[in-house]
Amino acid sequence: MRLSIVMPCYNEEAGLAAAVGQLLPLLEDLTARGKIAAGNIWLVDDGSRDGTWQVIEHLAADPRVIGVKLSRNRGHQNALLAGLLSADGDAVVSLDADLQDDIAVIEEMIDAFRAGNEVVFGVRRSRVDDTLFKRWTARRYYGLLRLLGVDAVPDHAEFRLLGRAALDALAQYPETNLFLRGLVPQLGFRSARVFYDRKLRLAGDTKYPLRKMVGLGIDGITSFSAVPLRLIAAGGAVLFVLSTLIALWVIGVRLFTDRAVPGWASTTLPIYALGGVQLLCLGVVGEYVAKIYLEVKRRPRYIVERLTGDRQVIIESWRKHQSQQ
Repeated sequence: MRLSIVMPCYNEEAGLAAAVGQLLPLLEDLTARGKIAAGNIWLVDDGSRDGTWQVIEHLAADPRVIGVKLSRNRGHQNALLAGLLSADGDAVVSLDADLQDDIAVIEEMIDAFRAGNEVVFGVRRSRVDDTLFKRWTARRYYGLLRLLGVDAVPDHAEFRLLGRAALDALAQYPETNLFLRGLVPQLGFRSARVFYDRKLRLAGDTKYPLRKMVGLGIDGITSFSAVPLRLIAAGGAVLFVLSTLIALWVIGVRLFTDRAVPGWASTTLPIYALGGVQLLCLGVVGEYVAKIYLEVKRRPRYIVERLTGDRQVIIESWRKHQSQQ
């Protein structure tokens, strides 16, 4: 089997050469021991603003390294998809360029793939190195996904192996709002998990600050679950019933007792409360409407500007998968 390793890269000039310097010996070792017949590395430049593409071009002097340059920054998920649908391996392993994912378990992934698993998830063994805030929010988020009916693997990010059948199936999903952590489990193929301990970054800063993590989390919920919309409908029904009961109580006090005291509170507070709820509900509905807006335009998820090398097999592989978008 041929193995491809895909890494999306955004401003990874500082550590990219070191990352490839660890992956190439791994491929050589796997080939020498007969685990794979051949291997290559696909580096996808997601519109970097530093010298990442120049580094990729330099690394591509080795024929086992192929660079894919996107025409502009399209985001981590789209860059990762571009690599997955361009790679020509019988099995493709995806991981981040910071190499915080333990590449030593790639051999375990290959063994699981040979055992008949079309998808192999890399799952973190623990989160002891994360901050208390990140550990708490991660656990609550995966719990919320399960509660909303989203089939996601807890403590799994983008470190996974996909076989050719899974990749061909993934190419049939044309959606613009990508959340691969939720999309891959939906493919339905036989899967396995390998566990690893996450390492420190090789160099540079994280490309997923809190703002982007929150955005990805919202995409994960709204791209796969309609439960928030149903909760709005249920909440609206409950508020309608409560408002009706309160209205009846106010009318009763006014007609049958002398305790009715004119005041602004009974008028102002419900207005503020209901106004806040309505704005929140409009925001949730607006998120879904925005996603519909992006989907119906059917714009390309990414555009490949350049490929390194002149091997016809690379270009043909890219054109094949590009046509399936």
